[in-house]
Amino acid sequence: MARDVRGRAPAGRKPRIKAVAAAVAAVFVLLGVLGFIPGVTTHYGDLTFAGHHSEAKLLGLFQVSILHNLLHLLFGLAGLVLARRVAGARLFLAGGGVAYLGLWLYGFAIDLETAVNFVPLNDADNWLHLFLGFGMLAAGLLLSNDVGTGGRLDNPLDRP
Repeated sequence: MARDVRGRAPAGRKPRIKAVAAAVAAVFVLLGVLGFIPGVTTHYGDLTFAGHHSEAKLLGLFQVSILHNLLHLLFGLAGLVLARRVAGARLFLAGGGVAYLGLWLYGFAIDLETAVNFVPLNDADNWLHLFLGFGMLAAGLLLSNDVGTGGRLDNPLDRP
């Protein structure tokens, strides 16, 4: 991306990390809303507030509950707010990636048929969380290398 003499992006050009963070956040909001729509969510009548007993599945694949849908909505709305600034976009993507990798580990470690599966999660959710975690973490770290530092890039050879 071209920069002016102060290292800022030209007016009207949004750093890619902000655009990617906003797009990812919008998808989470959309998924949170879709989780409440019968037809898009199969077995909608079996939707419970929380717990592994919810048989509702978003797109017929991902086990959801009211809590699960609300978490997607809140995460997406927080991401839309954070995506307004480079540092916030970086935090949303990289921090969210780490959180989703942690959620993947949690889903991998627990017995999905017990009360500790309160969100609820199934195998499809676990695979999605793994890919989301790595994807968001990579985007948060790789798209932000040259933006938002406020100064020149550090060169190890310049250090005393």
